[in-house]
Order: sequence, then structure tokens, then C-alpha cells
Amino acid sequence: MSRGFVKEDDQEETPMVPQRAYLPDGVPNFVTRTGMDELLEERKMLISEKDKIDSTDENERRIALNLINARLQLLNDRIAGAKVITSDEQPHDEIRFGASVTLKEEASGKFHTYRIVGVDEADISKGKVSFISPLARVLINKKKGDKVVLKQPKGNTVFEIMGITYI
Repeated sequence: MSRGFVKEDDQEETPMVPQRAYLPDGVPNFVTRTGMDELLEERKMLISEKDKIDSTDENERRIALNLINARLQLLNDRIAGAKVITSDEQPHDEIRFGASVTLKEEASGKFHTYRIVGVDEADISKGKVSFISPLARVLINKKKGDKVVLKQPKGNTVFEIMGITYI
């Protein structure tokens, strides 16, 4: 039967599903071991949420299921494309994926520490920056003592790399 002949009340409502963190097409989904564990835990939580859907209204139940299934599909796609990078795979004298980097801001003398992580685990409030972020891009392949320039709309910021560690 054509959708044109279905009562308006019976039409399925398409859920709005928030997109996952941006990852450009063709860019590998690098994740730390912790990042992969977080993705797998998120999947467990969504499956658990799906099992707990309890609604007497069948339409509400169907909408809730569609939303969780859509979120699971996006998450499963992200997990399927994930490549776990461990710190022992990285040269410890250079900044690469997974590195924690201590920087000294040249103008203010302030110190900042950031860890380069996957797009899904990036959280600037926790000092975690995505490997595709502008800051990570200027840091990759640099060494302790190097200076980098982060170009920003309000002006450039110069950092000196004070330390590199891998967890």
C-alpha cells in the first residue's frame, strides 16, 4: 500500500539522531585502547536501554526503539572502522597519536597539557584533543624543544614543547 493511503496518525515519526563526532571521509578512525573501551561500553548501555524500553503506547515504544537502533547503527559503524593505536607502537621521542604533550605558551608562560586521542574521546575540558584538531595537526611529528605556531582567528599562538609522554 502506498504511504499516501495511510492515516496521518499511523505514519512513523523519524527520530532525530545526533551525529557522532566529526571524522572526515577517508580518514582512519584511530582510537586509544581507552577510547575503544568507551565505545564498547556505550554500545552495551544502548543495548541495555533498548531492552528496558517500557511504554504502554506502542507508537512511543516504536519511536524510542528507532532512535536507539539509529544510534546503535552509527556507533557500530564507528566501532567497525576503529583502529586501536597503542603507545608501544609510537616513537616516544616524537609526538604521535596517543601522546600527552606539555606545552608552554610563549606569550603568557602558561603551561598546558593535552593528550592526542580519537574523535569520539576528545574532550578539551579533560585536556583531550582529537588527532584531526588544528592543535594536534601542528604537534604531530614534533619533538621536545620544538616550537609550533597555532594559527587562530584572534592571532597566532606560539607554543614550546616541554614534554612528551605516552600512557
